[in-house]
Amino acid sequence: MENKKSMLYLAIMNLFLVFLGAGLVIPVMPVLKDQMHLSGATMGTLVSVFAAAQLIVSPIGGHLSDKVGRKLIIVVGMFIFSISEIVFGLGQTVELLYLARGLGGIAAALIMPSVTAYVADVTTFEERPKAMGLVSAAISGGFIIGPGLGGFIAHFGIRMPFFTAGILGLGGAILSLMILKEPEKKIVHGQVNTKGSILEILKNPLFTFPFIVIIMSSFGLQAFESIYSIMATINFGFTPMEMAIVITISGSLALVCQIVFFDSIIKRIGEVGLIRLGFFTSALFIAILSVNHGKIIVSICTFIIFLAFDLLRPAITTYLSRYAGDRQGTVNGLNSTFTSFGNIVGPMMSGFLFDINHFYPYYVSAAVMFATALLSLFWKKPQT
Repeated sequence: MENKKSMLYLAIMNLFLVFLGAGLVIPVMPVLKDQMHLSGATMGTLVSVFAAAQLIVSPIGGHLSDKVGRKLIIVVGMFIFSISEIVFGLGQTVELLYLARGLGGIAAALIMPSVTAYVADVTTFEERPKAMGLVSAAISGGFIIGPGLGGFIAHFGIRMPFFTAGILGLGGAILSLMILKEPEKKIVHGQVNTKGSILEILKNPLFTFPFIVIIMSSFGLQAFESIYSIMATINFGFTPMEMAIVITISGSLALVCQIVFFDSIIKRIGEVGLIRLGFFTSALFIAILSVNHGKIIVSICTFIIFLAFDLLRPAITTYLSRYAGDRQGTVNGLNSTFTSFGNIVGPMMSGFLFDINHFYPYYVSAAVMFATALLSLFWKKPQT
């Protein structure tokens, strides 16, 4: 039992390191932009290259983890992540930065579905909600802790956060290679044994509806998140310090609630029930935020929206893992792909709408989340 827990925590730690590394570099990107005289279009493309690589490679990475094993793909992904961060730190040309971001997207595409599949392999149905909550918490925690830590490390050099992330990734790869053990592939009673190609899985009614929900929800979430800092500054009059405090406190409180309450909520209302609640709640409070501009109201809405997002993600992942059978990697790779698709399209649409009217992104985000909430009412949990 203790050995299984150690393997579980080590796998999740790798995911935390990847997103910690992603968070570390956030504070130095504006300075790097000025130092290298990069345009706003170039900075946006750097984000898109990462997301596009992740979108394309995720189903391949997930499929490979089913075929050759979780451990190998996790180790390879961590090594690629380490290389991508070091290359970005050394890069003095735009071409090298693009290469580094592409490698980073590939690494994320290998690591995320493989770690999620690993967690599903080593947990029972009863243990899985709590474990998937930790997976999501590792991602959220990395993003929350990373920027603050990156700002501190940047005092020792503007490129140091990238090298630090590379060293952490290398350490995770070596630990995984030495300690992580390939889980036994077993089908728990009641689990669906999912067969077929990626296309056949997409056509399976068991997954078609959840994947549609994932695309819509990730689009709505990113339409909100990607424009939040600009909205908070321009529309609500937040200073950069106030905005940082609101985001950090809201994100941290939501993270704690996720770790403490996610498992008990799943046991009480189930994944589908929590998904419906999360969609309706996020739609409601995004709508409230768009028409109430007082800083206290905005802060409260921000916390509730962040909490809804942080509960939605693991609820969807937990649901998929319950029915993925022996195709955990493939199904979670498709989950990552559809999430990445929404992550690409959402910010683009949000930026376009913002140029037309500063509140349009929130109107559209609230409408999309509400439409997804209504759609989720037709989501019936299959009998197994």
